[in-house]
Formats: sequence, C-alpha cells, structure tokens
Amino acid sequence: MDQTMPATNGLLTVGELATRAGVAVSALHYYESRGLVRAERSAGNQRRYPRAALRRVAFIRAAQQLGIGLAEIAAALEQLPQQRTPNKADWARLSAGWRAQLDTRIAALQALRDRLDGCIGCGCLSLRACALYNPDDSCAQAGSGAQRLQPGKVRD
Repeated sequence: MDQTMPATNGLLTVGELATRAGVAVSALHYYESRGLVRAERSAGNQRRYPRAALRRVAFIRAAQQLGIGLAEIAAALEQLPQQRTPNKADWARLSAGWRAQLDTRIAALQALRDRLDGCIGCGCLSLRACALYNPDDSCAQAGSGAQRLQPGKVRD
C-alpha cells in the first residue's frame, strides 16, 4: 500500500486533516457545524474528508488571520458553486472585498496608537478625561456609579 495516501480511498480522517491543516480536531468539527467544510461518513459513521478540504481549511485560516469572522467566511464560501474549493482567483476576488475592512481597522489602530502616545506618562485614567479608558465620556451615558462593574451595563 502507498504510504503517502491514507487507507481510506483518498479521503482523509478527521485526525489526518487536522494534522495536515495544522488545526485542532475540535476546530474541524466546529467548521463542519458552521457549514464551512463537509465530511462524508464511513460505514462505521466516521468522518472522511476529501483532500480538497485541505484548501478550504487553508482558506478559512488565512481569512481568520486577516480578522475576518466565520460568518463572513461562510458567506464568501457560499458564493462558490457546489462547495467548490477556493482557487487563486476566488481568493483575489474575495480578499479585494476585505481590503477596505482591513484599511479601516488599520486606521483605527493607528488612531488608537496616536492617542496612546499622548497618554504615556499621564497615568490619569480619569473617567471623565481619559481618551483611552472612557472615550467621549461614554460611561456617563449609562448613568452614575461604577458602570464598568455593574452586570449588564456598558462594557468596552
């Protein structure tokens, strides 16, 4: 028997897919529950994944590294016909749509960094004045008292 191929007619077990994709088995189960990957079932009711699932998992992980949530990843994968494996053109098209989101997040992080530079050494953490701890005095909108300590109140 060929040692490079699993003994499951070209299908991968959940453990084989997890190892090759570099993710936990529980992550694969979760991805499957969200419809991101699909498994066939063996006669013994064990999951068997087509080799193309490796590329789908790679796509999911790459998108997650960009900060894209699983719901949005699922929506992107649903655009592909019949659970087709994403290819280079798919990635280019989908990632172009995510670029604006990344640019927005980068700008927000840069603004946060710039505000942090202004606070270094201050140490005020004033509930009224600190632009980092309480931007625009958002705690005041929730009422008086220790808003951050009350269950169900404002949380940042």
